[in-house]
Amino acid sequence: MGTLEDEKQYVERCTAGLRRMLEGARDNVIVGESVAGDRYSAERLGRHLKSLAKELSEEPEGPPFFGRLDFGQDSAEHSGRAYHIGRRHITGEHGGPPVVIDWRAPVARAFYRAGARDPQGVAVRRRFGWSGTTLTSFEDERLEQGEEGKSRILAAEIERPRVGPMRDIVATIQPEQDDLVRADLDASICVQGAPGTGKTAVGLHRAAYLLYAHRQRLERSGVLVLGPNRAFLGYISAVLPALGEMEVEQTTLERLLATVPVTAVDSEAAAIVKHDARMAEVLRRALYGRIGKPVEPVAVPDGSYRWRVTEEELRRIVDDTRRESLPYGVGRERVQARVVAAIRRQAEARGQTANAAWTRRIARGVTPFLDAVWPAVKPAEVLYGVLRGDTACGVLTDAEWAAITWAKPPRSVKTAKWTAADLVLLDEVAGLIERPRGYGHVILDEAQDLSPMECRAVARRSEHGSLTVLGDLAQGTTPWAASSWPERMALLGKPDGQVIALTTGFRVPAAVVELANTLLTALDVQVPATRSYRSDGRLRVTEAAGLEKGVVEAVREALAFEGSVGVIAADADVEALTSALGDEGLKADGRLSVQPASLVKGLEYDHVIVAEPAAIAEAERRGLNRLYVALTRAVSRLDVVHARPLPPQLSRSAKAS
Repeated sequence: MGTLEDEKQYVERCTAGLRRMLEGARDNVIVGESVAGDRYSAERLGRHLKSLAKELSEEPEGPPFFGRLDFGQDSAEHSGRAYHIGRRHITGEHGGPPVVIDWRAPVARAFYRAGARDPQGVAVRRRFGWSGTTLTSFEDERLEQGEEGKSRILAAEIERPRVGPMRDIVATIQPEQDDLVRADLDASICVQGAPGTGKTAVGLHRAAYLLYAHRQRLERSGVLVLGPNRAFLGYISAVLPALGEMEVEQTTLERLLATVPVTAVDSEAAAIVKHDARMAEVLRRALYGRIGKPVEPVAVPDGSYRWRVTEEELRRIVDDTRRESLPYGVGRERVQARVVAAIRRQAEARGQTANAAWTRRIARGVTPFLDAVWPAVKPAEVLYGVLRGDTACGVLTDAEWAAITWAKPPRSVKTAKWTAADLVLLDEVAGLIERPRGYGHVILDEAQDLSPMECRAVARRSEHGSLTVLGDLAQGTTPWAASSWPERMALLGKPDGQVIALTTGFRVPAAVVELANTLLTALDVQVPATRSYRSDGRLRVTEAAGLEKGVVEAVREALAFEGSVGVIAADADVEALTSALGDEGLKADGRLSVQPASLVKGLEYDHVIVAEPAAIAEAERRGLNRLYVALTRAVSRLDVVHARPLPPQLSRSAKAS
């Protein structure tokens, strides 16, 4: 098996292997620039080689491997062989066997799946302990001999302080997580997971795995990661590059749909109606209501002659095209093509040659008819008409129409001010006019908060691909938050998607999980209670004479520990608490952050101070759900500081702690 000194020498071999890979990539860029072949192939090869060289040169510093598998003599495929497992493949010298196997390779799966009951041919599984890039220790599990226990190195990796952005979990993936990561590309899955169960990490690692296993297919169609806000995207931004994947698009739904600037704000009543699935029918009727019926024949000049298409034939063309349920823009093109085809048949019957130039000329002659019967239109023009109240059609109630229509309509579409909800409506109309770009796979995080109309926007982009949906019904904080995953998967266009629950928390300590679990009954959601993998951590509830003073004292103590510190408060309290901390020389920087409760979903801190739970619970319709989110951001220690009485749903459990 080898000693610690042997493994340290192996680290040097890995370092040399990475250096060879980088030098080889750079040399290939030079060769690729002068490669023979057509220009397109040369440019594509050049881009690929430069991307590989850039990726290797920017390789995040970290251990070259985290595990090793030694297979026994009775293994059918790997008898007597040993493999080091790491974040990326490292080639061997002179074309020899690789010195490190990518964690996504089929042989590496045994590192996560093998156990004493089912060794899968593995004689010994070795885990390595590191301090930065220095190998410090290892521990062995002799699986063929039935040895398997709680790994000290695994526990230390899970529990080590959280500083900076999210890390990958390749060294700690559990069997139930591995099943989800390696699910087939064509399978759409929904992962219900309480805080700390690793659902976000599972989604990101699934993206990396699918790109590894289906690279050629996904390089054409792309992988999209949709997060809830920019802070969350910043938090997860380092994970995929650390796994060797640089070309995944990561954004928020609002940024993806941002075709116009958002300069207005809806009332809650208006936003609720605009996000309702019935708006899709309102917009469809408004768009297709622009199509008229031909009322006279068309006469198209062709030199001194005029070709005529009868009113009856024109009506048949328009009606047939409408019945085909094509995108509006495609339907317009289809009507034009069919009218031109009708004229071409007349011309050919008279012995005229209908070449490309003739066809273009006739098509231009058909345009006035087309503009009158199937007019070209932009999404903003359709929505402008709806919000001005032009197209009431019985889908919404009078009160709902009143909520969304402008009290003082802008003079023109150019002067209209749009809201965030309008972006979703504009995208719906755009999708009716022309199909948007589709992706091979979409990772959708915090999906419980999406509205039905937002789900439709995602569904349009994954119509011919698959989805990984991540969320927690207990963390639903929007007025339209999901209450059922099967219902939400149907809205996302994947009604047959499998729903799987992760119920073991790896990041949140047991004391914090138990406190948060007490809120589940009040949240009225059907989710299983979470159990924690960890027995460490601390929970403390402190009643303070003044909230600001209590938070300052808690922060001062928290900064004495290693790791990140997050103060979470009701949005209205953030400014005053930030000022109070600054007055005491405790300024928010890389370690200390003061966050509004509305923006902490998906984030984690080693030490969390939740300030005034009652204020968080009262701030919005789903305030208790927001409080549940705030309480579960801690991965080591949680302080609950309050000057007012605690919410009754929390007070009994807090007193017991």
